Amino acid sequence: MRTRISERLTWAFRKRVARFGGRSRFAAVSAALRRRAAAGLLAIAIVVVATAGAGCDVIESSGSSPSASTEGGEAPRRAEAKATNPPPGLPAAFTVGQRLDWSACPAPSAAQGDGDVPGDGWECATMKAPLDYRRPGRGTIDVAMIRKRTTGGERKRIGSLLLNFGGPGQSGVMGLPRYASDYATLGERYDLVSFDPRGVGRTAPVSCGEKKFEGSDACEKHSGGLLPYVGTSQTARDLDLMRYLLGDEKLNYFGVSYGTELGGVYAHLFPKNAGRLVLEAPVDPTQDRLQDNLSQVKAVQLAFDRFAQHCAITYDDCPTGSDPEQAGQRVIEVLAKLEKEPAPTDGGEKLDKDLAAHAIANYLDLGEEGWGPLVKALSEVMERGTSSKLLQRAYDHAPGARVRPWAGVSARSEASGGNGVSAFVAITCADSSLRPGFTGAEEMIKRTKAASPVFGEAWSQGVYLCYDWPFEGERVTPDVSADGASPILVVANTGDPTTPYTGAKRMAGELGKEVGVLLTVRAEGHGSYPHNRCATRAVNTYLLDGTPPRHDTTCS
Repeated sequence: MRTRISERLTWAFRKRVARFGGRSRFAAVSAALRRRAAAGLLAIAIVVVATAGAGCDVIESSGSSPSASTEGGEAPRRAEAKATNPPPGLPAAFTVGQRLDWSACPAPSAAQGDGDVPGDGWECATMKAPLDYRRPGRGTIDVAMIRKRTTGGERKRIGSLLLNFGGPGQSGVMGLPRYASDYATLGERYDLVSFDPRGVGRTAPVSCGEKKFEGSDACEKHSGGLLPYVGTSQTARDLDLMRYLLGDEKLNYFGVSYGTELGGVYAHLFPKNAGRLVLEAPVDPTQDRLQDNLSQVKAVQLAFDRFAQHCAITYDDCPTGSDPEQAGQRVIEVLAKLEKEPAPTDGGEKLDKDLAAHAIANYLDLGEEGWGPLVKALSEVMERGTSSKLLQRAYDHAPGARVRPWAGVSARSEASGGNGVSAFVAITCADSSLRPGFTGAEEMIKRTKAASPVFGEAWSQGVYLCYDWPFEGERVTPDVSADGASPILVVANTGDPTTPYTGAKRMAGELGKEVGVLLTVRAEGHGSYPHNRCATRAVNTYLLDGTPPRHDTTCS
């Protein structure tokens, strides 16, 4: 039985497993830097330094070095702000004995994946953090950070705004330069800051194989000493250490999809240190991993149904037909053909059934902007038998598209895309204590398939995620209760196919009656900032002026 399940799990990962978060949640863990998280890691450069004694290694402090160059030449030195409230319980070497040494950013590491060196205006630093916050003297890890200084001048500067784009498994060091233009208005008053969460990219990267994800045994073999310490609660504590070293008394934060879980856990752990927090496209903190997967597959099916109705009304030659009730059957027939014979693409790669299902979901993540391109992609495969347009969305999204926090596990080499697959699985399983037995898993697989005729089978592959994982998970669901925190803004689309809107209402409620402020956006797609003007205006007013909208405000 164990062998059968292990083989099923490995196959599912290599075909495309499911999400858990993020302008990312459960669908296939490999390379959707926008809906799911990315892929990868070749060799582990885990910077876990075991200390010899009970105390922590001394961390040498350094003054602010010259920053990375800007268009006007080398940036001037800055007198970095100092906070007065260090994280509790840490040796002084991590707090008063440590400063962030900002300098030019290095080329991407293998675990960060393909990409360019961040150019003018970007600076990087490394933060020392405990491997285990419960025993901070045991060892340290290096946390990779990136920053773009405020463009509005020091006098108008509010502080730092930390951003997490979803996943889990996305490199913020690689992501922030890609998406910074979305946050340009906020960058006039804030330093924009992001980081590689533990287990990801340059921060103690997890490896689960030489060139591709090879299963839990490989994770234990290559990264066993790290796996228990990559969960969200540990990363939330990293956030508080960052806040202090950045000189902020309170954390100002913008989290998307899985990033909302990280923000919620932070607010729970440090309610007095929570400043202006935006949680966009939030996860449902009341659902366990399998419930979340089931809710998501229902939501993506509903999003497809709305697309099919639009297609039938708008296009005479709609590829899903003139009858929206029959649209699902048409696509099911296409997927069945792709299962028997994957379709060719321009690049030589072939697109199979599971990749096609996730590609369609990724188009739906784009909202109504993705509907026209999805019509063309489906027409291509139905009329010509080729799938180049679907393949474009099966993995990475086009430049400038919003981050989609899911990730797809596939057989692609992890070395080409970073260690997002390994990190996704490791973080998910470090968080979730859910380890369903064979009978329970098979029942959930049936329910998942029945919930969506188009996407159910592909989404059901994620049920066995974390089966046979070598370590226990931390909890069933995250605790995000944050009594005593300042108002936290929760932003959600009613037509979100990745993190269903009902989860946003629950997130706002779980934060606390006087804490969670829900902003509803009547729109399709996974996330609204900065595309919806009303929502963008409300978010900017909150982050820049500190004034949240009234609870239950609605944007159209």
